[in-house]
Amino acid sequence: MRSFLALFLFLAAAFNASAQESFVVYFESNKHEPNKKEMLRLESWMQQNATSKIVAINGFTDEDGTTAYNDTLAQKRVSFIYDLVKEKVKTRDDFKTRSFGESHKQSKIKAENRKVTIHYILAKDLSRENEILGIKPVTEVKRVELPLDASLTMRVENARVGDKLKLENLNFYENTFAILPESRPKMFELLEIMKKNPKLKIQIQGHICCMPNDRADLSTKRAKAIRMFLEAHGIDKSRATFKGFGSTQPINPLPEKNEEERAANRRVEIEIIEN
Repeated sequence: MRSFLALFLFLAAAFNASAQESFVVYFESNKHEPNKKEMLRLESWMQQNATSKIVAINGFTDEDGTTAYNDTLAQKRVSFIYDLVKEKVKTRDDFKTRSFGESHKQSKIKAENRKVTIHYILAKDLSRENEILGIKPVTEVKRVELPLDASLTMRVENARVGDKLKLENLNFYENTFAILPESRPKMFELLEIMKKNPKLKIQIQGHICCMPNDRADLSTKRAKAIRMFLEAHGIDKSRATFKGFGSTQPINPLPEKNEEERAANRRVEIEIIEN
């Protein structure tokens, strides 16, 4: 499956295109270390950019292999490059990991997909670093009313302690706690949020529909599955507790009238414990 995992020193999406520079290192199939030719190119780039500043390092794979294998391979590629450049070219202190699953648009030429892209700011532009990255002073950040379709990232950043936020588009195989593959982006979005906000603590809360009793404790198992995913990707378990509520807190009264009401009741939410 198509997959790439990016180690972000800051979100590349925030770049001002006119100020963004990039350098690409290519890899051979199933390798996480560049060949000799690519290593020489990288060494030359580092020498020429000793006064520049790296703001993002993104890793990619081709479509061969499983999603898990490609995520690991891309991470190894990023880590290898980062270890090489971090002592020779300045980098931002804040970094994070992120996976986009199948959202990476693959080139028809497989060799072009096996790469790591280094994004950086030239020395002449460093005085505008925060402007380029879209970072606003703390005094400019305030709580605002968000549209219903606002991203989870925006909703968490705007949330207060005690707020509950539904994880939209997070679905499970019927009557199990196994997460559907198409829900992977939502899982990694939550992971990204937790990494970006190290003081954030949440409780993951599971809810089911349709039946008055949760005899299989499915709501708890689903909430726990999400906590285990976060823990497996480096989030301390003290930052993400979990709890199942069965059908005791329905949005719509039981029995539901239609699938829309059932879908609304069948949900996973996060409660902000610390932010």
